[in-house]
Amino acid sequence: MLVLANVFWGLSFPLIKAIAFEHQQLLPASSSWFITACMLAPRFLLATAILLVWRRRALRGLSRPEIRQGVGLALFAIVGMVFQNDGLQYTSASTSAFLTQVYAILIPLWLALRQRRLPPATVWVSCALVLAGAAVLAKVDWRELHLGRGEIETLLSSLFFMGEILLLDRTDFAGNRPVPVTLLMFIVEAAASLVMIGATAPRLADVPVLFTSAPWVGFTVALTLFCTVGAFTIMNTWQPRITATEAGLIYCLEPLFASFMALFLPGIFSVFAGFTYPNETLTGNLLIGGGLITAANVLIQLKPPARSAAPAPLAPGKDGE
Repeated sequence: MLVLANVFWGLSFPLIKAIAFEHQQLLPASSSWFITACMLAPRFLLATAILLVWRRRALRGLSRPEIRQGVGLALFAIVGMVFQNDGLQYTSASTSAFLTQVYAILIPLWLALRQRRLPPATVWVSCALVLAGAAVLAKVDWRELHLGRGEIETLLSSLFFMGEILLLDRTDFAGNRPVPVTLLMFIVEAAASLVMIGATAPRLADVPVLFTSAPWVGFTVALTLFCTVGAFTIMNTWQPRITATEAGLIYCLEPLFASFMALFLPGIFSVFAGFTYPNETLTGNLLIGGGLITAANVLIQLKPPARSAAPAPLAPGKDGE
């Protein structure tokens, strides 16, 4: 299920790029912060509406742990996405893709410090394979790698994504219902994104212009259905079934799927929207980098790290779950 979530997040990269292209055509004077806010607010508002229709009574009987987890996940996710989306406009996509995966090595380091116990060798080998695969996949040019605004923001985003993963790993939240937690998460993210739009918009009257564009609306709906409702519901439901270390490594499959989809989706999006967004080409980097990341996940699954306590079993069928 988490691999499927990565497929959806891989789709988000060409979709976000397409939304940014269309936004710049509609409102050329927009700042990078305003473009980022206009990517986030509509997807979370629509995601909230979809979950409210799907589970009308999802917010009934919210427990205190569910509120804490939902709000916490929202804050980690929204800040991480803001830094990632804005940073991507100041650094190359390859550098961003590589630096975002830094949480794969930070998670076992954090857990080792907290538990005062070194992870097994398989964890370190898997982390090394993942970072090597991400570097190959992203075609990182080490001579050009430096810590500018884009790189610093991307590293900050990785820290917040790590916090999101670790929050889902907490055993005191094991009994929480995933759909109500996800809905609360979307509500908080939508509210924060609307505040960001108000703070960054040159004129609020510019915002409705975006909704006059069929491509912008179409890309946003796809981003919401697959990369928001689909991916985050899967993540919040299934990640607690495994350890945070395993999850962090599995999430590194995201750039592999993103690179694969960039081989053909940009051309389709360009025909639909009327802008120039060329397809990427198949190279040895995709095969080698993807192979290293896949090998890391196979290795960690052969001997997964133990967790301190197993979460409560899923109880499907109840309203709001």
